Amino acid sequence: MTNEKSPLAPDSFPGLSAIDGLRLKVSSARYKKWDRCDLTFAELAAGTTVAGVTTRSRCPSPEVEWCRDALPHGKARALVVNAGNANAFTGHRGRAAVEAIAARASAHLGCEPREIFIASTGVIGEPLPIDKAEAGLDAAFSADAASWEDAARAIGTTDTFPKGATASAVIGDTTVHISGIVKGSGMIAPDMATMLGFLFTDAAIDAACLQAMLGRAVAKTFNCITVDSDTSTSDTVLLFATGQAGNARLTGPGGAGADAFVAALEAVCLELAQLVVRDGEGARKFIEIAVKGAESDASARRIALSVANSPLVKTAIAGEDANWGRVVMAVGKAGEPADRDRLSIRFGATQVAENGLAVEGYDEAPVAAHLTGDEIEIGIDVGIGKGRATVWTCDLTHGYITINADYRT
Repeated sequence: MTNEKSPLAPDSFPGLSAIDGLRLKVSSARYKKWDRCDLTFAELAAGTTVAGVTTRSRCPSPEVEWCRDALPHGKARALVVNAGNANAFTGHRGRAAVEAIAARASAHLGCEPREIFIASTGVIGEPLPIDKAEAGLDAAFSADAASWEDAARAIGTTDTFPKGATASAVIGDTTVHISGIVKGSGMIAPDMATMLGFLFTDAAIDAACLQAMLGRAVAKTFNCITVDSDTSTSDTVLLFATGQAGNARLTGPGGAGADAFVAALEAVCLELAQLVVRDGEGARKFIEIAVKGAESDASARRIALSVANSPLVKTAIAGEDANWGRVVMAVGKAGEPADRDRLSIRFGATQVAENGLAVEGYDEAPVAAHLTGDEIEIGIDVGIGKGRATVWTCDLTHGYITINADYRT
């Protein structure tokens, strides 16, 4: 992690609920020349079920492919996360590193390699050094238990602060807990989930049911954020259910308590997703874009992301310029059904354009005042249907250029 904390960061790391059946450990594999922990080992109780979503990038990392192959089996005993090296675009050497990690961790736990889930993040194109990975794992095996904050810091790369969230739900008469951590700051435009996100619950839930719940939560949260429109080779979100809470096992969406669990899961995912945006590389403003009146919810989301990903919109907001014409441009280029003469736009609480025209007597002063803050709202009414969606992004500043120009050095 970098030293200059994002101005949009929370004051402190939250207190996350402990999850029975989970033990976190961290160690230093020294994947880069830094003095910090960069390997995270999460040991899970026997019988833990798992769900996950991975990037739709056509150039995925070997770790992503490994997780895809392992997920249908539905069982997990450990998670290994490497920071500083994405191990992506590394051919057979990258795959060999993943297999070596799985072999060492499974031998340690006495389980099958496919019960070990692996994720890596960092520089693309450099094979993960097997010797460092194995030494880091050995150190983690014998390390003391780590805190949530320790683990959240260890999985970061250009992150400026650790990110975590927690919630609880009642299944039957049993209270269950969900806690999660996420890393991400740049290369953020998830096309599945986001960067690297790991969620854990003590609830007993069948893997198929868990997968459906995670997919539903991801669609409303991680798939609704963007920093720079770039989808990573390594995007992975995994949800592990240790089954230690003692609740009546959930086997489908109609089970008692299923809706409450999904609501809690969505709350954790949304908090984590928004924390990623708040740590967007060089970000100074957190932006919410709410679209309504679109042909469908999917169309509304695509329009919102068109606005959120527009460099012209993002730089205007960085410069605190009330240039709502750039929003019109971004709606028009989305390629979605729209009617220019029904389009309405607001900044904060101020309506700036309505039914295809600037509001008569429009006063830019309250909009300019809104843009001086660090929480920006843009509202768009397409005016042709009932579809709606909300996405979150950040502004685009010179800090983003600096971070990425110097990333490898």
